[in-house]
Amino acid sequence: MPRRTATMLASTLMLIALLCAGVFIPVPYSEMSPGPTVNTLGDHGGEPVLQISGRKTYAASGHLNMTTVRVTSADYRMNLVEAVYGWLAHDNKVVQHETLYPDGKTEEQSTQENAEEFSQSQESAKVAALKELDVPVKSWVIVSTVVKGSPAEGELHAGDVIKAVDGTAVKEPADVAKLVTKHKPGQNVRFTIVPAKEQTAAEKEKRTPTKTEDITITTTTSDDAGEKRAIVGISAGTDHTFPFTIDIKLADVGGPSAGLMFALGIYDKLTPGSLTGGKFVAGTGTIDDEGKVGPIGGIEMKTVGARAKGAQYFLTPADNCEAAAKDTPEGLTLIKVDTIEDALGALKDLRSGDTADLPKCGT
Repeated sequence: MPRRTATMLASTLMLIALLCAGVFIPVPYSEMSPGPTVNTLGDHGGEPVLQISGRKTYAASGHLNMTTVRVTSADYRMNLVEAVYGWLAHDNKVVQHETLYPDGKTEEQSTQENAEEFSQSQESAKVAALKELDVPVKSWVIVSTVVKGSPAEGELHAGDVIKAVDGTAVKEPADVAKLVTKHKPGQNVRFTIVPAKEQTAAEKEKRTPTKTEDITITTTTSDDAGEKRAIVGISAGTDHTFPFTIDIKLADVGGPSAGLMFALGIYDKLTPGSLTGGKFVAGTGTIDDEGKVGPIGGIEMKTVGARAKGAQYFLTPADNCEAAAKDTPEGLTLIKVDTIEDALGALKDLRSGDTADLPKCGT
């Protein structure tokens, strides 16, 4: 066999061997790609995304699309060939596996956490929208979660309303931690609660619980590094009472990043006219009860997905603007927002056609 032919054959076999090895060599990476976008003003799965009863609503036109990101599962092990392909692909992003699944979280744990964050984002979206409309919303401090194996397990339960700690009334979740940490580990702390299981349907609806009971729990030491403090093993949260019913129907979506778009969709349905003026607006961002918009992950994937769907404008959290502006899809204008008021102001400019002074990312 001629030397040149032998060299070419050896090189070909070496390349095949490397490709085969690449298929079987696992790498510690995961992949993100653009996910579906859903119009919060429209239908999904055959029913309206936003369903409001007990209050007059108005027809809305245009799009206020929430955006999503697809990610490989926690159990999926990417190989070297897939990683290289992902790095070269424009619409995908390869990241460290631990970026998406920190602390070795399982698929089940990640799904549960995303579901809880999604539920909380819906609550905050409702509160932010109604506050912007000057509609009263009542709030209650509740037990949000109970740590397994903690002193509170079996004593307090998710949904219990916390009225007081050691006789001192609590008005916000932070009050609970402040009152508990006044103790030393090993000391008792007394919670005055309305147990979730004792609340009647009417009380849960109107949030007017009356049947209280006292629960005494012995504190333990936190696992935090540094100064040791007393804890009981719960996290406190906020529950709300709304003067009418707002349901958000959107399955198979998790995480908190749709908060802003849900809030805008609710606001639009409760006010005459159209927020968008018929334009196609998409966006993302967490939102808190006060209407503050927070950053999210996967912004580059979300802008790509939104533009592919037809979006002309994208409401972008201020802290995500720098990353989003580095590779903005052609034809998409990124609008920087820090609060729901910013978003409403930008939408007003879009309706009027006064886009020159829009707070755009990268300017």
